Amino acid sequence: MLGFGHLALRQSFNTKLTLTVLLITFSQFNFGFDQQGFSATQAMNAFQKQFGVYNAKSKTYRLNPAWVSYFNGFIYLGQAFGVVVGSYISKRFGRRMCMFIMSIWALVCATLVITSKTANQILVARVLNYIYIGMELAVVPIFQSEITPKQARGFIVGTYQISLFFGGLVMNIIARGTQSITTKNAYIIPYGLFYVVPSIVALSIWFVPESPRWLILKNRHEDAMQELRKLRQGKYTDSEIEEEFRDIVQRIEIERQQGSFFDIFRKANLRRTIIVVGANFFLQATGQNFTSNYGALFAKSLGTINPFSVTVMLGAMASCLTMGGLGTAANPSDNIKAGIIAMMVVFTFGYSIGWAPTAHILSAEIPSTSMRDMTYRTASVLNIAVQFAVSFSLPYLLDAPYADLGSKVGFIFGSIAAVSVVFAFFCVPNVARRSLEDIDRLFASGIPIGKFGSAKLDDSSEDIEIGTDRKDVVD
Repeated sequence: MLGFGHLALRQSFNTKLTLTVLLITFSQFNFGFDQQGFSATQAMNAFQKQFGVYNAKSKTYRLNPAWVSYFNGFIYLGQAFGVVVGSYISKRFGRRMCMFIMSIWALVCATLVITSKTANQILVARVLNYIYIGMELAVVPIFQSEITPKQARGFIVGTYQISLFFGGLVMNIIARGTQSITTKNAYIIPYGLFYVVPSIVALSIWFVPESPRWLILKNRHEDAMQELRKLRQGKYTDSEIEEEFRDIVQRIEIERQQGSFFDIFRKANLRRTIIVVGANFFLQATGQNFTSNYGALFAKSLGTINPFSVTVMLGAMASCLTMGGLGTAANPSDNIKAGIIAMMVVFTFGYSIGWAPTAHILSAEIPSTSMRDMTYRTASVLNIAVQFAVSFSLPYLLDAPYADLGSKVGFIFGSIAAVSVVFAFFCVPNVARRSLEDIDRLFASGIPIGKFGSAKLDDSSEDIEIGTDRKDVVD
């Protein structure tokens, strides 16, 4: 897939489109900075001294498990709010305006994080910062899918998760270097990265084209054609650009009216909603928050491998049942503990090439033109709700005096992952190299999901020739 993506970039991307895609992709680095920044710094002695409580018996500072639960769980309330707000701003004022506003908000929140003195202050600052993360989730995959040629759309939308991991890797490397500092600079220096990405995006976003599809939805056809030409000229002929423009207009006119929330569950959209909602559920229910939010803390609790080295490995290699099995040992040796850490790395690698990019690609591609914002918003809120449930419950599942499961939580997430494999096989369609308008035609035809990969579209009509492919269970 990576090789095909590079080939498509060379063949289909002019300078303007390349710079636009790179800027949008770069904005996602800040999600990785935030997620891994807070995950890594929670395991720092300086952070625990500043925001934790002193244990006279062990003569160490320790974060209260209940506060850790709030710190890693309540953020999703902010993210859910950000998705709703970001979706509204993106739909009403445009994709670029949404990215500008969210970047300004991120700069404000970065200042709140840096200046926090108490546990409650940094908790509130992180929740507010996740409004920015939610707005980013609402606009980035949709913006990318709407401006990218069909040959490379899956690869480009997949960079949402790729850049998140690379941002997290950069943050983990810096945290690995500062973790030995005894002052609060140990965590303040990594948090300083929060200023970099939104500053660049806020200054640069107005120099890239707006989404032609959004402009057409606003009846600004001349502006839409002008922006589409900027994104295609030099790699496509005038006739190809005009043909793509007519196709976009035709499909938008067919599905002109934005439906209500309940319309996404009606027959015409139900299959699409099931796919997108299911993908977003399994994206989080398979346990990625265990490694992303609690990986460093959990590694530190095992008392063997440097937790900051572990978080770097998790990011660089960007399984549950095996990890759970290893955790059943009554008195695990250092080798068993190392095996548990290795399974966390394997899980993260599998997640980074599986559900992580796929869920965002499906969320951006599968919904109909008229219901894209509504479907994506609904699936994203479910995504966040599952993240909240997992993050909020993990401290109680992992630690004493609560469930004290430790690595045995792998049995829970491994079972859910097994179900996700069945869902992926029967319910996820093959729409590689299909335009968004082609995908609309495939769903409108009523053919089984499993036939999408072999169906041949007649560009001059709505006729579809169905080949032979795998069995389908989503009717």
